[in-house]
Parts: sequence; C-alpha cells; structure tokens
Amino acid sequence: MSPAISLPCFNSVIFAGRRSPQKKLNNAKVPGATPKLSNTTGFGTSKKEPSWRCVEGCGACCKLAKGPAFATPEEIFTNPTDIELYKSLIGPDGWCIHYEKSTRKCSIYPDRPYFCRVEPDIFESLYGITKKKFNKEACGSCRDTIKEIYGSHSKELDSFNRSLRSSD
Repeated sequence: MSPAISLPCFNSVIFAGRRSPQKKLNNAKVPGATPKLSNTTGFGTSKKEPSWRCVEGCGACCKLAKGPAFATPEEIFTNPTDIELYKSLIGPDGWCIHYEKSTRKCSIYPDRPYFCRVEPDIFESLYGITKKKFNKEACGSCRDTIKEIYGSHSKELDSFNRSLRSSD
C-alpha cells in the first residue's frame, strides 16, 4: 500500500456527472426561455469566478453509490472497461474501497484511475465541458456532491466555500 497523500481521492465521474435540470428564471421575457446571466456586478465591475480546488478532509466524491440524482457510470463512459473498473471500486457501503474513512484520504491517490482526477482535460473528454467552463462546473458539481453526501449545512460545505473564497 502506498502512503496516503494529503488530498482525498476526488472522483469526477459521479462528481461532474450529476444531473441538474436547467432552472428557469421568473423574469424571462420569452415564456419557457432561460436568459443568460451576466458575470458582472453593479457599476460594471467583473466578478471573478473562483478556481476549483479540492479540500482536504472532505471525500464526498469518494461516495461512489450516490443515488438517482447523479449519473451512472453507464451514462458517462463509452468504454465497458471503465464501467467495470468504476463498479469494482464500490464497497458494500457505497464508498470507494480505497477511501480510508478514518483519515478521509485515498490510499491510492498517486495511482488513482483517470476518472478520479478533477482536471480540465478529463472534464472535457468525459463530459464535453470546455476548459473555459471547468472552474465553474467543477465548483458547482462539488457543492452539489457535498450537499448530497453531508448536507447543505455541513462543515464540509462550509470548508469548501471558505477555501474558494480564500483563493480569490
């Protein structure tokens, strides 16, 4: 067994493959249309998107069997070998067999499968998310996953949000 690294395994398959229906805004001018939102705040100042970063001690992404709100491996992968590998990582409790709950770290972090890596190129190849949209999508997916696993008022979500604010 390799030594544990300071970051937990971050499984982008379930993380980024979440299902999230588009939300309609009440003030849309065309019925049923979803207007684009501006990334600017008052007086023409631009709001910078935070850069995604993994937060040590979370591990929400390592809960591989998350339920119907998240995409299945069959909905994400085209290669049957990837589906098989992913399923082989799911322990009886739904967590990755390499996730050490006592330390909240991945025991194979340096050697984890490619789909456990939250990186722009992987998001683009698996989900069609461009590098330009990577940070926004990764941050949103992470928040959704943390809320699903730990709750919307969890210390894990608070820690993630504080980490993003400190990266600005």
